[in-house]
Amino acid sequence: MSGPLRLFLVAGEHSGDALGGRLMRAIQAREGGDVSFAGVGGPEMEAEGLRSLFPLSDVAVMGPLAILKRLPRLVRRINEAAAAGIAAKPDAVVIIDSPEFTHPIARRIRRRLPDVAIFDYVSPSVWAWRPGRATRMRVYVDHVLALLPFEPEVHQRLGGPRCTYVGHPLAERLDEIASVDAGPLRAELGLDPAAKTVTVLPGSRRSEVERLMQPFGEALARVEAHVGALNVVIPAVDHVRAVIEQGLGAWSVRAHVVSGEARKLMAFRAADAALAASGTVTLELAVAGTPMVVGYRVDAVAARLQFLVKTPHFALSNLVLGERAFPELMQDDCTAEKLAEALVGILQEGPVRSAQLAHLRDVPGRLRIEEHSPSAAAADVILRALRDRGAV
Repeated sequence: MSGPLRLFLVAGEHSGDALGGRLMRAIQAREGGDVSFAGVGGPEMEAEGLRSLFPLSDVAVMGPLAILKRLPRLVRRINEAAAAGIAAKPDAVVIIDSPEFTHPIARRIRRRLPDVAIFDYVSPSVWAWRPGRATRMRVYVDHVLALLPFEPEVHQRLGGPRCTYVGHPLAERLDEIASVDAGPLRAELGLDPAAKTVTVLPGSRRSEVERLMQPFGEALARVEAHVGALNVVIPAVDHVRAVIEQGLGAWSVRAHVVSGEARKLMAFRAADAALAASGTVTLELAVAGTPMVVGYRVDAVAARLQFLVKTPHFALSNLVLGERAFPELMQDDCTAEKLAEALVGILQEGPVRSAQLAHLRDVPGRLRIEEHSPSAAAADVILRALRDRGAV
C-alpha cells in the first residue's frame, strides 16, 4: 500500500484508553512509526498521536440507568464517531471495550464500508449475559482480541467471530506487582502492626461507590466488633475520591484514603484481606496475593435483567480460575452481615484463609502468555490480518 497505515480507533472509557495507548505504541514500533490514527480516546491514546473527536467523559457511562439518562448525547456521539470513521476510509477499525458505545459505531461503519477490517479489543461478556451477542457480532466484527484465556472457546461455542487470546494487561505487570514493598505505605500511614489491615475498593465509578459505601462501611464495623481494631486503607481514583470521602462520613471505622498507582499496589500488598467491588481489581488483588471478598450491587434496571446472566461467577479472578475461589456477594446478598462473615473467615488463620492463599498462587500462571506482551500480541494479530488482506 502507499502512504501510512490508517487506523480508526474508538475507546469508550479510561481503561480502554490505556489499552488503546499501549496498542498504538506497539503498532508504531512494528511499522516504524508509519501509521496515522484517528478516532476517540483519552490522554493515553492522545499521547501516541490521536486527536480525539470529543472527550471520553462524554461517553464513559455504565449501567442501563446511567445510559438512559445520557442517551441523547450518547446517540449523538455514536453518530458523530461513525461518520468520522466512514469519512476516514481507514485500513482497519479497532473498537476497544465499552460495547454499548463502540459496537453501534462498528455496525454503522460496516454498513457503509463493508470491506474494512474491524477488530474488537476486549470481548463483551457474552459468557456472562446475552450470549446471543456473540453470533450477532459476526456481522460487524472480523476478529476479537480477548483478554481472558477462556474467551476463544466461548466465542467458538456460541458461533461468534474469530477470537484470539492476546493476554490480559496485568500479564505485563505480574513481577512488578508481586515485588511491591508495602513498608513505605505502612510507615506513611502509621498502620498498627498488631492490627489486621483491610484494603477496601468500592469501585472506580460514582454509581458503584454510591451503592457500596454503606454496606462496606457497616460490614467493617461488624468485623471490628469481632476481631478488634482494623487498619483500613481505601485506594481511590481521583474522579471518585470526593464521593468516597463523603461516604466515609457515615462510617464508624476510621479509614485512610490514598491516591496513585504506587500507593494502590502497596495497599494491596499491605492487606491481610480486601473487600472489593467486582471488576478488574479482583484480578489485580489476586496477582498481588491478597485474599478477598467481592461484593457488588447494580441499579434497579440491571437487577431486573439478571435472568439473562449465564455465568456461574461474576468476579474475574474466579472466572480465570474456573471456580468460586473467592466469595461473591451480589445484589441482595451484598449485605453488611454477609460481607462481614466472609471477611472474618479470611482474616483469621484457618482452612478458609489457607484455601484462598492456595488459589491466589494459581492466578498469575493463568494470565501469563509466552514471548509477547499483550499489547504486542494484539498488534501482531491486527497487522497479520491486514497483511493477509493486502492492506500492509
